[in-house]
Amino acid sequence: MSVATGGSEAAAAGGGGGSRVFFQTPRGGGGSGGSSGGSSREDSVSAAVVQVQQRRHQQGKVTVKYDRKELRKRLVLEEWIVEQLGQLYGCEEEEMPDVEIDIDDLLDAANEEERALKLQETLVDCYKPTEEFIKELLTRIRGMRKLSPPQKKSI
Repeated sequence: MSVATGGSEAAAAGGGGGSRVFFQTPRGGGGSGGSSGGSSREDSVSAAVVQVQQRRHQQGKVTVKYDRKELRKRLVLEEWIVEQLGQLYGCEEEEMPDVEIDIDDLLDAANEEERALKLQETLVDCYKPTEEFIKELLTRIRGMRKLSPPQKKSI
């Protein structure tokens, strides 16, 4: 909503002296200047409320497609992995070598031994012992499910 002060609208409204403040509807708001009174303002306000509700509804749809509890578990696990890798490599996250641990790839592995092998290959350039980290990571991913992309609704 924009605010206009004084000018030709004040004269058209029949006000003889002093500045008056008029509320204008947004462009394309369906109002015809100041002649329609409060109804066009109410219409624009109710239209804005409907738009906000629609946005909230649309935003809600996106998150409903994912299992929030599983996403939260994944986030906590990823934060733990970053912290542990920082300790293993003895550096901050920004200085860490390019190490990529794909949880979904580990979950695709046939068994624990294959998962451990993948992790050992990933951490081959780490000079500190990695056995405890690997064992703990395998324990933490036990029971997790692979995150699949959200299902698109057919129209």
